[in-house]
Amino acid sequence: MKNIPPIPGEVHQIKSGIRRLTAPNPGLMTGPGTNTYIFGEKKIAILDPGPDIHEHIERILELAKGNIFWILVTHTHPDHSPAVLSLAKATGAEVLGISPPHDGHQDMTFSPDRELKEGDLLSTEEFELKVIHTPGHASNHLCYLHNQHQWLFTGDHIMDGSTVVINPPDGKMSDYLNSMTKLKERSINAIAPGHGSIIKNPYEVIEWIIKHRLEREKIVLESVKQNPNINLKNLVTLVYADVEKYLHPLAERSLLAHLLKLQEDDLVKLNGDQWELIP
Repeated sequence: MKNIPPIPGEVHQIKSGIRRLTAPNPGLMTGPGTNTYIFGEKKIAILDPGPDIHEHIERILELAKGNIFWILVTHTHPDHSPAVLSLAKATGAEVLGISPPHDGHQDMTFSPDRELKEGDLLSTEEFELKVIHTPGHASNHLCYLHNQHQWLFTGDHIMDGSTVVINPPDGKMSDYLNSMTKLKERSINAIAPGHGSIIKNPYEVIEWIIKHRLEREKIVLESVKQNPNINLKNLVTLVYADVEKYLHPLAERSLLAHLLKLQEDDLVKLNGDQWELIP
């Protein structure tokens, strides 16, 4: 099946029994928009209904024809889950996921009827989804493996065309790398991300992400070594010299995540607002 790029407001049949509707919320952090996935025809599951945009919710209801049984989320950042509340009220569908952490960056309206955990199976006559807990981008992040097609639905754990921001304290780099390594052990034919197009070379992309993050970590360590007692704002200009300056405030969050991992590894320490190597 042709890999059609996501277009806000448009629905695409991306695989047998799977449709993708892209929310009209394009932007710097969301790319073309948040991908909402629709599984099945008779007993439907909706994954990541997205932001609380009336026209998007109405389109989901139209496409599902009243047959929504489950509403699932990968995580509770504001571009993925706020539409759940309206959709659940309109359909009575069971809401599944993990409750939001209290870090000030979550959709606190999300309240699951059932908390999902690693290894849970969601089965109908048409499809089976296996739950994989993938903390890192968010502590409550889940991926879903479609067992019939071996497609992995990754939310913001893996996105098309860019790396994701790891934003402490809820985002944690060590968790992210561990979750990424765990996915290498799964049988995956393709990745369906929360933003962007289908990824047809899953293992190559997973390996690249791990390598990229570890290479960035080496740059962080070397930069701290060469510039002892350096604060975050100055360090980001060295570590992310290859990134446009307008993106540095976002890069600072992932830089902090790298530093906190190195602190866990007893390689760096923080004195006031300045970082230095541990001798």
